[in-house]
Amino acid sequence: MQVTKNSATYWEGNCEAESLQRLYGISFPNDKQMKEWKKFQEEAAQRDHRKLGRDHELFFFHELSPGSCFFLPKGAHIYNTLINFLKEEYRKRGFQEVVSPNIYSTKLWETSGHWQHYSENMFSFEVEKEKYALKPMNCPGHCVMFDHRPRSWRELPLRMADFGVLHRNELSGTLTGLTRVRRFQQDDAHIFCRPDQIGDEIKGCLDFLRFVYGRFGFSFKLYLSTRPDKYLGGLELWNSAEAELEKSLNEFGLPWVLNPGDGAFYGPKIDIQIQDALRRYHQCATIQLDFQLPERFNLNYVSGEGDEKKRPVIIHRAILGSVERMIAILTENFGGKWPFWLSPSQAIVIPVSPKYEEYANKVKEIVWNAGYMTDVDLDHGTTLNKKIRNAQLAQYNFIFVVGEKEENSKTVNVRTRDNKVHGEKSIDQVLEKFSYLAKERIRNSEDEF
Repeated sequence: MQVTKNSATYWEGNCEAESLQRLYGISFPNDKQMKEWKKFQEEAAQRDHRKLGRDHELFFFHELSPGSCFFLPKGAHIYNTLINFLKEEYRKRGFQEVVSPNIYSTKLWETSGHWQHYSENMFSFEVEKEKYALKPMNCPGHCVMFDHRPRSWRELPLRMADFGVLHRNELSGTLTGLTRVRRFQQDDAHIFCRPDQIGDEIKGCLDFLRFVYGRFGFSFKLYLSTRPDKYLGGLELWNSAEAELEKSLNEFGLPWVLNPGDGAFYGPKIDIQIQDALRRYHQCATIQLDFQLPERFNLNYVSGEGDEKKRPVIIHRAILGSVERMIAILTENFGGKWPFWLSPSQAIVIPVSPKYEEYANKVKEIVWNAGYMTDVDLDHGTTLNKKIRNAQLAQYNFIFVVGEKEENSKTVNVRTRDNKVHGEKSIDQVLEKFSYLAKERIRNSEDEF
């Protein structure tokens, strides 16, 4: 048995009572399993995103804004690259990006039902004797956008995507690095569709998440959560929607597990858990059907059957989930060794002596202006071998060594953070390779160079 933690406590919570010690421990049937667990704990501690974020100058937290992350330039590069990745795919997959307000009157949240059930988790304040709140989610605002003019069946499915800033009033004791924050963004989207379009839209969502997770190298599990005991909406609609979800999952081709009765009260859902490099599972993506919000906001569209009005169904969809939480997962998954397309340290130029610093700066400028995160090492007090080693420890994907030969031929000598030597390449060759690695989002870019 291994004692993992201890803390002081009072008997029955009475501060006047005698102080006791609370012990936490874990045990295994044999020593082999205990050793494996210890090794896993050591690896997890080394990969802790809070440690790596600090060591690699990606982000930090400050008591002046609890639960809100300060992303430094390198961390902001990762953040924006993830968002741009999704935006690029949105254009291909028929999503229309929208921008919605951060602050709404509580009348909106009363209509959606959030004020009655979620107000304690919202930041609210008074303006000119009327109460307002920061949005904790985007869906009610998107309902307002859908309803701002009459809609036709021809417009559906309408796919709205929003990277708006969200705030949730989490208790200070629950805040944990990037995994539990008060300020965050989601790759949030809401699909307004007809009931007969649910199946095709779910297939599109599943294909989208498989594409995105494939770029990270994640495997994932799928769960179908069906009607709970207390539900809203007609039974016939629920049965039809669940059948569509099941059909879509079967056609998707990956194994899935049934979670009977675990759906939300407003509709069935597909839960997705990804597995990282340490074999841990994380809930990030979600695909949820919603029959309630269209009712609450009285949403409708004119059907193709005369002037008859019908209710749309809303599909809530996120793949990264919280961008902050995904960065925490990716940081620990890669252990700070970011794939080239995401990396905040893609290349560094190292001159063999001060004589070649001008050429090193010129190479850095060319590669930087081409859109790649590039630095130059001008430290005069360090040997060349030490500079290369420092660059490898700092996880620069590519290291360019330049000297007299490289300056005369307008080339760089390329090696990687894993000390693989690619040799002399022209700058044009380097940029051509970089373009391919970034565009295709190659994970093992150092080998593929």
